[in-house]
Amino acid sequence: MMKDSSLKIFSGNSNPALAKEICQSLGVPLAEADVISFPDGESFVRINENVRGADVFIIQSTCNPANQNLMELFIMIDAARRASANRITAVIPFYGYARQDRKDQPRVPITSKLVANLLVSAGTDRVLTVDLHAQQIQGFFDIPVDHLYASPVLFQYLKDIDTKNLTLFSPDVGGMKMASAYAGMLDVPLGFIAKRRTSAETVEATSLVGETEGRDILLVDDMTETAGTLCAAAKLLKEHGAKSVMAAVSHGVLNEMGYERLAGGMIDQLITTNTTPVQTRPGVPITVLSVADLLGEGIRRIHDNESVTGLFDIKGF
Repeated sequence: MMKDSSLKIFSGNSNPALAKEICQSLGVPLAEADVISFPDGESFVRINENVRGADVFIIQSTCNPANQNLMELFIMIDAARRASANRITAVIPFYGYARQDRKDQPRVPITSKLVANLLVSAGTDRVLTVDLHAQQIQGFFDIPVDHLYASPVLFQYLKDIDTKNLTLFSPDVGGMKMASAYAGMLDVPLGFIAKRRTSAETVEATSLVGETEGRDILLVDDMTETAGTLCAAAKLLKEHGAKSVMAAVSHGVLNEMGYERLAGGMIDQLITTNTTPVQTRPGVPITVLSVADLLGEGIRRIHDNESVTGLFDIKGF
């Protein structure tokens, strides 16, 4: 329990349930602010508490609607800065635009760098986030970034499953480092799948390396949106004799297409966290784990100027 009046935790509209859980974990009230939209879509913020000299944390995932949630975050940061907050930390459980982290074709932006610039320009002093899509995004900021991993939360759940017949797979070559870390934690064999993306919504799994015949398979990835990569991988694995296929992802940023694909039955269970709001629906096998304690401990350590290294005892990669 914390009873420090200098700590103020605010929430935007992207994931208020997680913000309340974090405050319950810390034993502090969620600070009051009005975050509303005018009829034309413009965002309006009014902080209803004195934050002069306070250590302010603003919790906001940049999930759908990403642009609306980003603008809310920028405006909340600006409001806190103009109200003379001593330090402003943007707590971004899911950092949107992270997939656009390089120029992989002519005349395209590096949007994850642009968002970093905007956060700093708005008045952010530091960032706390979970499982960035690419680790180098930390270097896009000229302010401190505390990058936590969802793996302690996922591992706490996965350690209780039967691993005697389990093989862990990465659904693409780029996720091998994360998959290798999970395979080491669970002490199970490792494999990977090669894929080819044909469009933003469609992925084709082409080949695999690893033992599948009669095995239970666990796929691990940092995020899923349309579930295209996971379902294509699961289809290929089952064609090669896999007994069952589960998936564990840090961010379940699911859209309607993702829910429809998961309802198709290729994935026997999707395990994810509440870094973004995840709906549970009949016929869609989703297990949602909470990162509230993890983020709450990160906030406490930052507020008390303690090291966050202990939170990396089990990490994703």
